[in-house]
Amino acid sequence: MSAPFEVSRALSRVQPSATIAATQKARELKAKGIDVISLGAGEPDFDTPDHIKDAAIDAIRRGETKYTAVDGIPELKEAICAKFRRDNGLEYKPSQVNVSPGGKPVIYNAFAATLNPGDEVVIPAPYWVSYPDMALLCGGVPVFAEARAEDGYRLKPEALEAAITPRTKWLVLNSPSNPTGAAYSAGDLKALAEVLERHPHVWILTDDMYEHLVYDGFRFATIAEVAPSLYDRTLTMNGVSKSYAMTGWRIGYAAGPEALIKAMAKVMSQTTSNPCSISQWASVAALNGQHDFLKPRNEAFVRRRDLVLRHIEASEGLAAPKPEGAFYVFPSCAGLIGKTSGKGKVLKTDGDVCDALLEEAHVAVVPGTAFGSGPAFRISYATSDEALEKAGTRIAEFCASAR
Repeated sequence: MSAPFEVSRALSRVQPSATIAATQKARELKAKGIDVISLGAGEPDFDTPDHIKDAAIDAIRRGETKYTAVDGIPELKEAICAKFRRDNGLEYKPSQVNVSPGGKPVIYNAFAATLNPGDEVVIPAPYWVSYPDMALLCGGVPVFAEARAEDGYRLKPEALEAAITPRTKWLVLNSPSNPTGAAYSAGDLKALAEVLERHPHVWILTDDMYEHLVYDGFRFATIAEVAPSLYDRTLTMNGVSKSYAMTGWRIGYAAGPEALIKAMAKVMSQTTSNPCSISQWASVAALNGQHDFLKPRNEAFVRRRDLVLRHIEASEGLAAPKPEGAFYVFPSCAGLIGKTSGKGKVLKTDGDVCDALLEEAHVAVVPGTAFGSGPAFRISYATSDEALEKAGTRIAEFCASAR
């Protein structure tokens, strides 16, 4: 007899991605012919700009199809250094830059390279679903610091101070945020930096993946920019997935201290090896090329955000702050808890609300508890105005039918 299959203790501590699960449920219903509107996936519906696709085609024709340096081609590292200098006023050398096959691997590589069993990772909640599970996979302990709705879902200095202990290794900051769309101003970051300056053992990982997706005149800032004293212990992470509509190309990047970057490359040398060579050349064109496509796309996102907010305001039992960026709205559904849906489902949790929305209104969203904060749910408005209008109407009708 063969031995029974058992997952590792590390994997047993990890939950499957809730966003992927919600998207899969929607796919299954669609396959049955049901008109489901999926607002679960965090993926722009725009296409990759043509000049980026052309650069990839050119790279294929040049034969750029071999292994590259483990953590990125020199040309892309130079483009990343130029991007940080141009957009953020940060000076990095290519030896301080890591390129990984997506944003997730950047974070995982950093954790794998630095966390020892019991080391703590402070994560503001609500949080992107993968942060705590990646910390757990690497032997770390996620510690959640509440970012309250009344504070615009931005972490306050006193909450950060309370979460830090002698075992804290990392603080993860995400701005604009997935799932709330909340963004930290330079002033917000300086206030957090004052706390971090009192705790020199804490490193900072700042996830800036939605940097270019900010609205209403908001000025993006990143913590190493506004607090140079933290530069030597900050990993500034970004990527091409969201702003450039390149989710499938799988390129994330980061810059930080050389010793950390070297350790992350060592992890990659025994796991993924290099990111896709063609995607790297496409990313050179993305970072170095014109960015005039961003303005009309951001205008579309603002229109869609405001459309969703209007429907939320018209939905009994829901309330949401206005996000500064990304393409998410994170409404509280506390006003629905304890009610019964129009078709008889008792709504005890935000998971119940999301299940009933899918089964009865055929709208797929992700429960807030998956992001560490509930009762709430995440709406991705990275889809057409028509789909959002229809989904918003269905959500409002669902809420009106709850008793």
